[in-house]
Amino acid sequence: MHITDAQVRGVLTYEDLIPAMERALADYTTGKAIQPVRTLIPVKEHGGYLFVMPAYCGALGAKLVTYYPKNQGIKTHFATIQLFKPETGEPFVLLDGTLITEMRTAAVSAAATRALARDDASRLAILGSGVQARSHLAALRHVRDFRDVRVWSPRSGAAFAAEHGITAAESAEACVDGADVIVVATTSSTPVLEGGWVAPGAHVNSVGAALADSRELDDAFVHSATLFVDSRAAALVESGDVIAAGRVDAEIGEVFEGTHAGRASRDEITWFKSLGMAVEDIATADIVYRRSVAMGRTE
Repeated sequence: MHITDAQVRGVLTYEDLIPAMERALADYTTGKAIQPVRTLIPVKEHGGYLFVMPAYCGALGAKLVTYYPKNQGIKTHFATIQLFKPETGEPFVLLDGTLITEMRTAAVSAAATRALARDDASRLAILGSGVQARSHLAALRHVRDFRDVRVWSPRSGAAFAAEHGITAAESAEACVDGADVIVVATTSSTPVLEGGWVAPGAHVNSVGAALADSRELDDAFVHSATLFVDSRAAALVESGDVIAAGRVDAEIGEVFEGTHAGRASRDEITWFKSLGMAVEDIATADIVYRRSVAMGRTE
């Protein structure tokens, strides 16, 4: 059986996905879900990477994903997910993984934002104008009521703003000025967000710079914000920003599980660093498969 991205789009919603990501990450933190740190294979002559990501979280499966940040005219990420029957190990459904990756990443940030951002957060800033900027704009609107949304990108910010009916900022600094929630979703390998720009009490989701030698956030920010990650084991070796911070304050699953209080004060700056996890992909793929069967949308 094969489920395409088009079929995924027809059955997967953020209303289902956001709470499912909370459960998956809580299960990972408590040891109910099992996954190793993903395997990374560099393809140096072409500037790309292959990631291998298996997990068991009730559902059993693995994702293969490629990341080619210099791609022009085509996507930078391609992915496929294979599910296996946990009882026998038989492969039974193959899913296109590109849209699943896009949506689960935004859903995890939305869950983190619901848990960590101030209840009255109403100003959203997005640095970046690609796939994750689009998905985060959609997902975050499920957890907060934003009355002011700004975007900045050195190439496509104006076009993105016009498409989505939001405001294009002239610079990254102007974009995040006074923002309550900030999304940093870029392909930059050097910092685009400075700590001195971030208002007290802001919450930041950073989803780019997913390699040990890449940064999206400057030293002033990473040393001043309270840091939550999806996985300690992964973040401390895979994220240049977390490596620079030299610490992890908590896994976001601890907040979802109730063993960490999350935000400690109104003026605290919270930071969720998302690297993406196999348990997120496999839990999402299981939702897509079950919903597709129930709706009669499988081949």
